[in-house]
Amino acid sequence: MMRKLPIFALVVLTLSACSPGRMSRGVAASPTTEKMNADEAGSGPASRGLAFANANCSGCHAVTTGRGSPNPEAPPFEVVVNAPGPTAATLKPWLRDSHNFPAMMNFAIDPEQIDDLAAYMTTLQRRDYTPPIQ
Repeated sequence: MMRKLPIFALVVLTLSACSPGRMSRGVAASPTTEKMNADEAGSGPASRGLAFANANCSGCHAVTTGRGSPNPEAPPFEVVVNAPGPTAATLKPWLRDSHNFPAMMNFAIDPEQIDDLAAYMTTLQRRDYTPPIQ
């Protein structure tokens, strides 16, 4: 598993280089995202994960669909979870360890919140996802 983390990080960073600074406004939200937006006030894991992402991740990453990240070097969550391979199980160790490098990204997520964040991020997965074109 530890050998796969650097490869996964490389894939995500490579994909982030292909993501646009701003996505078109005409992109429709996925049904799961619409459900999350309607249920944002809920107390389930995905709702708590969205609240955590908005409070802690949105300064660098786009945490909802159809937006570019505020930091062009930080991939949108939508790009991360729609790359080949991410599942809730594979996201958890990656979320725990992903910000350990470089030093400017030194950010730790409490273990209790990793499950919630992974639950939210997987709601952004879509079978019909097409990576953004620059």
